[in-house]
Amino acid sequence: MLDVRGLSLRYPNGTQALAGFDVAVGSGELVVVLGGNGSGKTTLLRCISRTLSPDKGEVRVGGVDLAQLSGEKLRRARLDLAVISQHAALVRRRSVIANVATGALGRHDTLWTALGGLPADELTAARGHLGEVGLDHLARQRAGTLSGGQAQRVAIARALAQRPRVLLADEPVASLDPEAAEDIMRLLKRLAAEEKLAVLCVLHQVELAYRYADRVVGIRGGRLAFDLPRAEVSREAVHRLYLSEAA
Repeated sequence: MLDVRGLSLRYPNGTQALAGFDVAVGSGELVVVLGGNGSGKTTLLRCISRTLSPDKGEVRVGGVDLAQLSGEKLRRARLDLAVISQHAALVRRRSVIANVATGALGRHDTLWTALGGLPADELTAARGHLGEVGLDHLARQRAGTLSGGQAQRVAIARALAQRPRVLLADEPVASLDPEAAEDIMRLLKRLAAEEKLAVLCVLHQVELAYRYADRVVGIRGGRLAFDLPRAEVSREAVHRLYLSEAA
């Protein structure tokens, strides 16, 4: 479903952020990316989502190479790919259900939606997505009243409203307490399996990767260090990811 080949990016300051990076994620699969600070994890996700344009390489979602697209073609292709991050970034004054429904607005191009209007059918669908993350009972509550874990669940429901085929999660539990972090990882694992999503998740918490990943990808200095089934990832291999570049 997601197939990244030869992805490379050098920043204007000369830093080689990614160098020929490959990763593939199939439907129903949760793949976790591990690596130290500055290793290229977030840059990888930003190149895949095309908020950064790679210098070289392919980013194929369902066979379509996003790296070769621009303008309206890129905008439409990116609907197949949803992103959640460390911060839920909800509109605090709006209801939970309204926040979820905004995930669907990429499919609507009208003056009403441009002014913040929400189509009735998308509000109906949004309640269903809230049910998928276990929060349909909070549909009319203001988003600003939610706990951190609840807010992240709403962000995931908003991503589902986009109807993606691929879900990118950039440190989605970094701001949560351990119990809420476990809840979010269980949810991502279940959604990958039940919704047949391809989920690529950047984590700092190594133990969560061992518990929930189908595969673990290691990145070091912008290069692929390993790509292995969870059970085959040694503690030593993970430890090497976090050594300084001079080590």
